[in-house]
Amino acid sequence: MTAQSVSVEVNGVTYERTVQPRVLLSDFLRHELRLTGTHVSCEHGVCGACTIQLDGDAVRSCLLFAVQSNGSTIRTVEGMTPAGDKLHPLQDAFSSSHALQCGFCTPGFLMSIEPMIDELKAMTEREIRESLSGNVCRCTGYQGIVDAVVAHLGDETDGT
Repeated sequence: MTAQSVSVEVNGVTYERTVQPRVLLSDFLRHELRLTGTHVSCEHGVCGACTIQLDGDAVRSCLLFAVQSNGSTIRTVEGMTPAGDKLHPLQDAFSSSHALQCGFCTPGFLMSIEPMIDELKAMTEREIRESLSGNVCRCTGYQGIVDAVVAHLGDETDGT
């Protein structure tokens, strides 16, 4: 296979690389760009651990080839809190609500939740749970994660 050029903006930085067409976007982010906050688990798009934001939409990076992202803007969990800054309010809500144990699924949840915050504001707790059902957590039982989303939504409406 002939290697192809890829140019992407990731967390505000433009990267240009030459990659084999078969390289998954998740592997490109982790191995080529060393952004290891994007986790890989099922490699079938089922668990949500590899979720990133591609042009503002939450997507499973294990289901895309790096070459498919050419010309796109990508945000990973590392982009939520630039070096030296305080936690993003959603990350802070996860911490305060004990919404993680091992933390493996957390980046995927954060990347999935953040783009749909406005939609979540109008939802009941049950609807929030349904919206988060595309991400799998094997540790928390989800209550802390739902509590974190509800707390974050409350903080946003309070103006904090």
